[in-house]
Amino acid sequence: MPTVIQKGDTFFAQKGAYFEGNVKIDGNFIVPAHTHFWGRLLVSGTLEMGPRSSVALDVICWNAIIGSQSKIRGPLVAHGDVTILDHAMVHSVKAGGKVILRTGVTVGDVTSSDTIIIHGKIKSGKLIGKNMKVLGN
Repeated sequence: MPTVIQKGDTFFAQKGAYFEGNVKIDGNFIVPAHTHFWGRLLVSGTLEMGPRSSVALDVICWNAIIGSQSKIRGPLVAHGDVTILDHAMVHSVKAGGKVILRTGVTVGDVTSSDTIIIHGKIKSGKLIGKNMKVLGN
């Protein structure tokens, strides 16, 4: 398994690393660009996933920021907020907090216990939230 560096309750993956199997992190996880996971990704804190990274199965975390042009092939489940940046692809999202979808995002169904905010044009399945805000075109 590639090296993961811990500083306090935050863990850092190596840029361009490939992780086989499932990965569980007890804390926050900062994933640089071009990092790939071939299994599930479980993060007890906030996941910050860099651009052009990928996860083969599902992601479970507290909060998530998914980098531009990243791919998550399974469901993304977050207890809190989720931000999906430009041109990322996510199978589906279930969040306890706000969900922000940026321009060019492709996502399946999105369920939020709070507001869903859409910036620009996206492709999605059903959008279910308390409020919906669409900004830009």
